[in-house]
Amino acid sequence: MIDLAHLRADFPILEREMNGKPLIYLDSAATSQKPTQVIEAISDFYRNSNSNVHRGSYGLSNEATERYEDARSKVAQFINADAREVVFTRGATSAINQVASGWGLDNLESGDRILLTLMEHHANIVPWQIVSRHTGAELVYVPFTDDYLLDLDAFHELLDERVKVVGVTAMSNVLGTINPIRPIADAAHGAGAIVVVDAAQAAPHLTLDVAELDVDFLAFSGHKMLGPTGIGVLYGKIEQLEAMEPAEGGGEMISEVELQTSTWAEVPHKFEAGTPPIAEAIGLGAAIDYLTKLGMETVRAHEVELAGYAIDQLGRVEGVTIHGPTDVDHRGAAVAFSLTGVHPHDIATILDQAGIAVRAGHHCARPLARSLDVTATTRASFYIYNDRSEVDALIQGLAQVKDIFDVA
Repeated sequence: MIDLAHLRADFPILEREMNGKPLIYLDSAATSQKPTQVIEAISDFYRNSNSNVHRGSYGLSNEATERYEDARSKVAQFINADAREVVFTRGATSAINQVASGWGLDNLESGDRILLTLMEHHANIVPWQIVSRHTGAELVYVPFTDDYLLDLDAFHELLDERVKVVGVTAMSNVLGTINPIRPIADAAHGAGAIVVVDAAQAAPHLTLDVAELDVDFLAFSGHKMLGPTGIGVLYGKIEQLEAMEPAEGGGEMISEVELQTSTWAEVPHKFEAGTPPIAEAIGLGAAIDYLTKLGMETVRAHEVELAGYAIDQLGRVEGVTIHGPTDVDHRGAAVAFSLTGVHPHDIATILDQAGIAVRAGHHCARPLARSLDVTATTRASFYIYNDRSEVDALIQGLAQVKDIFDVA
């Protein structure tokens, strides 16, 4: 079990008050808070090791390079990959854009299909829409069932020889649904398609083993897993990365530059044009150290317990509809809900007056919101530093919302 009293002391922002109330932060699906260990790792780099990487013949640059590449090794170990298969990006969005541009534009044509799900974040929709416009490939979507699970029967019906790409979220940022990635990957590969996984929500909460999942590409962001903003990861099978074109050109990513042509550096460096996010990568490495010390199984167990409690308590509030699986074995700790008669933005505003931070909106998943027949939802998302008392505060806050709007 997580020692919450000790762990919460690692997060200085949790000592803040908002509107005269202790901060209750329930928006980790948007971005997580940062422990002192991550903050200090970034500060220490700028104080003591700041230099550009890979380009200097002096000690400070070599030291910065070592710390940067050490962070890559930590990421590789965290997801059970080869370090050459780990590309640093600005975030999950830029990682997926790299695949869509570098792989999609070269490999897709009219008559091909890109198979996505209605659970996808815009980051795993919009890049493929751009590719579709340029190549003529058709976008097709897999629906979800009445109990908010991916409709696997529909998936298998839509998966045919026309499908060249399957894009799927490992964990929905709205529904919380955890998708069965390995069976999806097996079926996709059997049909001749590659698999691109958005793991932005999964990486902070679940054990990820890319060798076991057997996916072609997988993307996640540092800032949702205790790390800084501005850093993400694209995992790609080595053979896919070697065959794929870079989306950006410039310094560092080249082997040779002539007046008319250039050749690329070896992977992963051919995808890291310009000065990379050095301090951010080091901060991500520190975040991985923190999560590894806790143990991802411990992280998952804590969130299963907390999500189960939150779903149970929210289910007791008259007028609340939970959008997502109620079985915690099939979901993460982001819980989206509606309250009859009150707009989600009003809910969030009133909760904010009580010091409770939740997210309101479509959560960058408009097609999903439309399929739920809502314009927006309120989302409370929990992480390692949250506890039951904060769920209780959320429920009390909703009672106040109902009183203000005079709803039953």
